[in-house]
Amino acid sequence: MVTSMTTSWMHISVDSPFSIHNIPFGVISSEDNPTHRPGVVIGDYVLDLAIFTANSGFSNLACIQSHLNVFAQKTLNDFAALGRPIHREVRNYLRLVFQHNGPYASVLETNATLQILALLPLSTIQNHLPLQIGDYTDFYAGLNHAYNVGVLFRGKDNALQPNYKHIPIGYHGRASSVVVSGTPIHRPNGQILPDSVLTPKVPTFGPCKKLDIELELAAFVCIPTTLGQPVPASSAEEYIFGFTLMNDWSARDIQAWEYVPLGPFTSKNFGTTISPWVVLVDALEPFRAPSSLSTSIETLLPYLHQPNPNTMFDISLTVELRPSGLSEKYTIAKANSRDLLFSFAQMLAHHTVTGCNMRTGDLLGSGTISGREPGTLGSLLEATKNGKEPLALGEGLKRTFLEDGDEVIISGRAGVLGRYIGFGECNGIILPAPSV
Repeated sequence: MVTSMTTSWMHISVDSPFSIHNIPFGVISSEDNPTHRPGVVIGDYVLDLAIFTANSGFSNLACIQSHLNVFAQKTLNDFAALGRPIHREVRNYLRLVFQHNGPYASVLETNATLQILALLPLSTIQNHLPLQIGDYTDFYAGLNHAYNVGVLFRGKDNALQPNYKHIPIGYHGRASSVVVSGTPIHRPNGQILPDSVLTPKVPTFGPCKKLDIELELAAFVCIPTTLGQPVPASSAEEYIFGFTLMNDWSARDIQAWEYVPLGPFTSKNFGTTISPWVVLVDALEPFRAPSSLSTSIETLLPYLHQPNPNTMFDISLTVELRPSGLSEKYTIAKANSRDLLFSFAQMLAHHTVTGCNMRTGDLLGSGTISGREPGTLGSLLEATKNGKEPLALGEGLKRTFLEDGDEVIISGRAGVLGRYIGFGECNGIILPAPSV
């Protein structure tokens, strides 16, 4: 096991999100090698796992010897499918490889040749989607967000639907438009009901005028489940590979017209951005915490019960906005992943309760994470009360919803200075709507 006082032989800034306590996995390419391949990030460098493996880097780790080909693949799906026990062993081994004067110092610390071959500056690599995503489901587990939106459209007395605290609400998203951080997002076109229209209700067509963000956490499924066989929440975490940050871009005016009676459709399918590095469940174990939201376990049906009350992780989340044409960024929200009513284990348990089978690489979004106070709201819809109260950014700048050229940057981390567990940025810039 790696001790809690582990230090690395690599120089890692104390404010780096990629300390030796993290070791998140991703898929990279480089200018001299455009092939997509797995890597892990530590400090300002990426360890190219394909090169590391080809040069006997894993020769000391027995559990992976019959599976070394997973690090020659273009996605992390095959590695993820090996299951959490092997993920845990591989991560712990790599931490020991990076430990100063550790038991595997000869593998990399004193092996200058392999360092030159396998350690790539983070600034020189290109990130790609870490897994091939077969299906994507977005939940609605942020109670504060659900309540705030309910108040906007239905009033305080009917803000939450009767089922909300009993069931992890979700909808099936579009996997084909999930993109890695840094991918530009086009403003969508669609049907919009003009504010002045009373009756009859006839929509117009044009670019979305209420383009919004959604601050979310997301989880990747590792081992598949069996068709017809539910997975209870008490064991569902064994099916989770790890976590990323997510921004589920939303066209609120298009959504308002289309969501009755079957929920969001084109207002959500045009783009969802995730951060490039998958933080393994085990890296977040020290930061387990209960939900900040109160709900009685007696209200939950047995398949959603979890034996450990610490079902969430204490991850601080920040949303910044860089207005079009400016270099300055403005913080528009700070929240915490504890502000979720249901855990990912409960989401997966409910997803499979009918016998729906999950597959390696399936992506589960948490839904928008918001706190209770101004400055903690994970969407502009809430922060501006559907555009009625513009959000002041500073220097006279305001926003109701996103403008063309705006860039949104989401970041998140757990831990303390020198021991941060971070995800890398989840960012995207808005491009004008295409001509139709």
